[in-house]
Amino acid sequence: MSRKKIFLLMTLPLVGIFFLFDTVPLLTGFVYSLTNSKGFGSFKFIGLSNYLRLFTDGDVLSSYYFTFKFAIVTTVVVNVFGLLLAIVLNSRIKFKTFFRGIYFLPYILGGLVVGYIFNYIFTFILPSFGKSIGSALLSSSILGSTSTAWIGIVITVAWQSIAFNILIYMSGLQTIPEDVYEAAKMDGSSKWNTFWKITFPLLAPFFTINLVVSMRNFMMVFDQIMSLTGGGPASSTTSISLLIYQKGLSGNQFGYQSANSVIYFVIIVVISIFQLKVLNKREVQL
Repeated sequence: MSRKKIFLLMTLPLVGIFFLFDTVPLLTGFVYSLTNSKGFGSFKFIGLSNYLRLFTDGDVLSSYYFTFKFAIVTTVVVNVFGLLLAIVLNSRIKFKTFFRGIYFLPYILGGLVVGYIFNYIFTFILPSFGKSIGSALLSSSILGSTSTAWIGIVITVAWQSIAFNILIYMSGLQTIPEDVYEAAKMDGSSKWNTFWKITFPLLAPFFTINLVVSMRNFMMVFDQIMSLTGGGPASSTTSISLLIYQKGLSGNQFGYQSANSVIYFVIIVVISIFQLKVLNKREVQL
């Protein structure tokens, strides 16, 4: 059997599985987005009415606002701290392998598990500690306030996600030849100039990967919100994914939320392409 046939036999089943479990649901969702389906019973086609209604729906607009705010802030947090920790873990410190394992541990835990752990911390442990030291700020759960609940979600998601960013940045740091740093040292370059003029530009391809993947993942956040706040208080932490799930499956808005999911899919694709186009122009090769 030729190599071409072997490659085809290995590839076609995967293409079939992808089409069956990814493309078919996407196309089915688009068809339902043109209907008034409640998820059961009969329905009729209503054209683009669902799409037009989305732009005037207060719940949808507020969920988009929260999701973008959360995704942007969390992307910045995990990339800044991920880069700093990667530099530290890539330096000549003791117990480097041990610390690398510790920092990667949260990433293998499920989002719901991490969410419930932090829910307990924010609801019981942190307020008890705040009362013991007489701090009014920490005496109540941050998840109970509409103005601070999103911060708790950012902390939880960032704590769990930062391991992936550290791994990517460490991979990037190890691709930079030592000769470059030795040449910079001989020229009298300071540590900050070495980082800013050499390390950071050469890490640009890895920065692109982290930024695109982080933004996409955080825009689809679901598990942690479900276990931390359930979208509350007063729907202040309802992400788009959670809104589609709640209203589409239990709110008799299957067709309407299908339109919401199609619009959201297009937005994520456009943002990802925009990030790749912009960030690729800044990449530097040795």
